[in-house]
Amino acid sequence: MALKNINPTKTQAWGKLTNHFNENKNINIKDLCKDKNRTADFSLELGDLSVDFSKNRITKETIGLLVELAKEVDLKDAIEKQYVGAVINVTEGREVLHTALRSNSEEPILIDGKNIKPQIQTALRKIRSFSNKVISGKWKGYSGKSITDIVNIGIGGSDLGPDMVVESLQYYKNQLTTHFVSNVDGDHVSEVIKKLNPETTLFVIVSKTFTTQETITNAETLKNWFLKSATIFDIPKHFVAVSTNLEAVDNFGIDKANVFPMWNWVGGRFSLWSAVGLSISLSVGYDNYRALLDGAEEMDLHYKNTDFENNIPVILALLSVWYNNFYEAETEAVLPYSQYLKKLPDYLQQAIMESNGKGVDRNGDTIDYQTGTIVWGSTGTNMQHAFMQLVHQGTKLIPADFIGYKESLYGLTDHHKKLMANYHGQIEALAFGKSKEEVYLELKFSGEEDKIAKLLPFKVFEGNRPSNSVLFDKLTPHSLGKLIALYEHKIYTQGILWNIYSYDQFGVELGKELAKKLLNTH
Repeated sequence: MALKNINPTKTQAWGKLTNHFNENKNINIKDLCKDKNRTADFSLELGDLSVDFSKNRITKETIGLLVELAKEVDLKDAIEKQYVGAVINVTEGREVLHTALRSNSEEPILIDGKNIKPQIQTALRKIRSFSNKVISGKWKGYSGKSITDIVNIGIGGSDLGPDMVVESLQYYKNQLTTHFVSNVDGDHVSEVIKKLNPETTLFVIVSKTFTTQETITNAETLKNWFLKSATIFDIPKHFVAVSTNLEAVDNFGIDKANVFPMWNWVGGRFSLWSAVGLSISLSVGYDNYRALLDGAEEMDLHYKNTDFENNIPVILALLSVWYNNFYEAETEAVLPYSQYLKKLPDYLQQAIMESNGKGVDRNGDTIDYQTGTIVWGSTGTNMQHAFMQLVHQGTKLIPADFIGYKESLYGLTDHHKKLMANYHGQIEALAFGKSKEEVYLELKFSGEEDKIAKLLPFKVFEGNRPSNSVLFDKLTPHSLGKLIALYEHKIYTQGILWNIYSYDQFGVELGKELAKKLLNTH
């Protein structure tokens, strides 16, 4: 039941796309947008989300050929296999079922003949009841005081996802203060310790194996600090674990009742939907956490059931392949126009570059075409005063996703109007640029006629720079869940198109192995 193994560059669709590209590569977005139906023809909606991809170097024919490519590599089959629990992470012999974690359907999903839905429901109930106890103040520390601070100790998928979501949903936060410790750099944990009171702090250690060097080093340091004021018998009131290694957790001193499950069929960078998201539930409350899952599920159903032409993650993935493999664009920018989403680009870097940064195909053969785009970004309007110069006038082609919200959370309408004017302004500037004629007239009418010869070339924007507008009504737990799931499905789609395995990450091992050797020799 493994994935099919099809080299995309050997398909008929790829050949047609190559010819189409050669004939149309100098196409101009400005000309394309003269068609008054352009926006309607190149936009998709899903509830409170609208995606406008009209400002791309594409025609209807381009989309048709890209969809043909998706069909030829049998993307449909790959999507179905993921949802039913086939072993699609073949190199590690694992199923990939983050979608099951947010599913509300009773439809069983079998792994080794056993339905996993009941264990997911049990874990969610445990998360809910624990979160409620801590948030309501019923859960007491060793001196009888309620908890005020949560410290999440993890790295990679056990840190970036929860940290990003907690930051993004700050508006919905309760009275608890949440901290994240990830780096093995001792200065990181030392700075967090300064803010804590051992009597009122709860530590959440997130590590599947409970052997991850960074996480266990930080956990031991925090435990030793805690034991300066408390005893080992107080550990169960202040430490909980998300892990599969019950023995190591027990040796650490954590009560069995305080262990939350992790499963082999969830990859680390897709695990915030599991008990790895415990710190999210503690920070914003279980109901908001559930809404996050429900938003993701809405995108899951859309991805699974919608024809490719109207399928948001599929279209965004195909566009990315179009620029990466045909225009040879090396990077893409993710630009959220919300300060809440400042950690989203970091989170997506891990999700995308750890997944699709592969140089061998599903046969184990070296690949002779480009995979894995480099992803980077920052929040608007900050980045307009930083790196957007290069995106507008540099020599590189950098497709961008602009993520925006129609309304702000605190309702400062004057601020939000200005924010969204910038959002739309940047998209238009990239697409349409500013011609020599426009610059000439501008300088002439501003009384700088004497400077025209000197300044003209520097003020021209060539435009024709592609972007997508990803616009939600409002930043809510539900819409955030939808946004994260959108990128997750985009990643998988690209992996299928490139004929690689997106769910292993052997590329992170070598440096760790060498670090271990170096530690042992000194």
